[in-house]
Amino acid sequence: MRHGGQILVDQLVKLGVRRVFSVPGESFLAALDGLYDAGIDNIVGRQEGGVAMMAEAYGKMTGQPGVAFVTRGPGATNASAGLHIAQQDSTPMVLFVGQINNRHTDRETFQEVDYKSLFGGLVKWVAQVDHTDRLPEYIARAFRVAQTGRPGPVVLALPENMLSAQAEVADFTGVVVPDTAGSQDGAAPFAKALAHAERPLIIVGGPHWDKGTTTAAARLAEAAKAPIVTSFRRQDYVDNRHSHYAGDLNVGINPKLADRIRATDCLVLIGTRFGDINTQGYTLVDPAEPQKTILHIHHDVAEIGRVYGPTLGWVETAPRAIPALLNALKPADMPDRSAWIKAARADYDAWTNPQETPGEAKLEQVIKHLSETLPEDAMVTNGAGNYAAWLHRYFTYKTYGTQLAPTSGSMGYGFPAAISASLEHPSKTVVCLAGDGCFQMTLNELSTAAQYGATPIVIVVNNGRYGTIRMHQEKTYPGRVSGTMLTNPDFAALARAYGGHGETVTTTADFAAAFDRAKASGTFSVIDLHVDEDALSPALTLSGLAKV
Repeated sequence: MRHGGQILVDQLVKLGVRRVFSVPGESFLAALDGLYDAGIDNIVGRQEGGVAMMAEAYGKMTGQPGVAFVTRGPGATNASAGLHIAQQDSTPMVLFVGQINNRHTDRETFQEVDYKSLFGGLVKWVAQVDHTDRLPEYIARAFRVAQTGRPGPVVLALPENMLSAQAEVADFTGVVVPDTAGSQDGAAPFAKALAHAERPLIIVGGPHWDKGTTTAAARLAEAAKAPIVTSFRRQDYVDNRHSHYAGDLNVGINPKLADRIRATDCLVLIGTRFGDINTQGYTLVDPAEPQKTILHIHHDVAEIGRVYGPTLGWVETAPRAIPALLNALKPADMPDRSAWIKAARADYDAWTNPQETPGEAKLEQVIKHLSETLPEDAMVTNGAGNYAAWLHRYFTYKTYGTQLAPTSGSMGYGFPAAISASLEHPSKTVVCLAGDGCFQMTLNELSTAAQYGATPIVIVVNNGRYGTIRMHQEKTYPGRVSGTMLTNPDFAALARAYGGHGETVTTTADFAAAFDRAKASGTFSVIDLHVDEDALSPALTLSGLAKV
């Protein structure tokens, strides 16, 4: 006989879970008891949104479901931000939510929430476990659903009386692995279609990638004689220094790359969903009339043809499809596209040449310094905001597994992700780039970093405003500033108050030495980088908008 919390944790041990993230609650005390001597690290955060983001980042890094525990009601609703990231980013994740005594359901009991209604459109699957002896069944299914097809988040609600009850039940049998069914039959027609294209373009993204796949993708671009592009916030999927790499499809896209998307006669989509950010709101390629060949590879059949009707579709993961394509391709059959490739690369090189922005602390030079001096395996995280445009444009990603960023565009993500990355890879340099508004959404997790010895270096791009919203505000309602100004703390002093290292930088010349001191500190660090409020984006200034 075991109580439900012990049964639950025993399943996690069997599934190979090494670390969970949580904010404790009385609704899952039995699960906390099960974790007591299970050998699983329990990283306790300060707010459920940050905890869910840490778990999501863990899923991104490892390919295994990130696991989080939160309590009922406000704990669950706080965690929804991390679930949304996992859903849009195709990240495997399992969230366990403490629930009220199930004998009190539908009485609007204290903190009662119907999680099937709350999370139904936000996750892959949500269920409530009402019987203790069915825990092994539900948990095995949750991990299977989170990893199969297009990966994503799963929520299991755990009534407190079910968790504390005793049951005699065997652990689940078998193993829980992602589905491996796939056909290599798609390679030959894809290769044939590529041979007939004049101006093909390969776009890579989505889940399931690893370092070997990124190497194979670069070889595929060479064999196919085509430029290769990464989808939004998947820039580490190709070594950006490769001769065939032509940039990434982000919010602030290179205009010449946008023109190239329009001009291509053959899009090869590998792993990516090719959504609205990649297509600039579906303007680069018309879903109703694409006017180009579309070859789409995705592991989930439901994603192929969801928006764009492909000429050819292939249900397969990138790690299996790319080697199969390499075997099927005959470089001799590919026409000479050297001019197309060189032009695409030249456009990228010109785009990444830093353009000067106003102020004494120039973010473009800070990013270039980081790009040139960080170790190749350094991990860089960010949330959402215009500050990230400098990172996406000027940082050169060199190896897989070095970018953690939300394709969902969630503010506050960068710092929890950096904590998770530092705990998972303690020997690596982890740098978080965050706007002043973005950082303040989750900076309470400085306490979590201090408690567990995480050592990320946070660079706060401080312009005293919600920069992205202010940019759109000035474009739409010029001169009518409303709701976009910020009063900020002394971020460096705040870091020191938590026991970390903190410095304020106001000029470009002072940044390198400050970063070196932060790296040498041996603890978490915050560099408060004061940038000019006139610089709204790498190519847009407030004064320039005012003139318009």
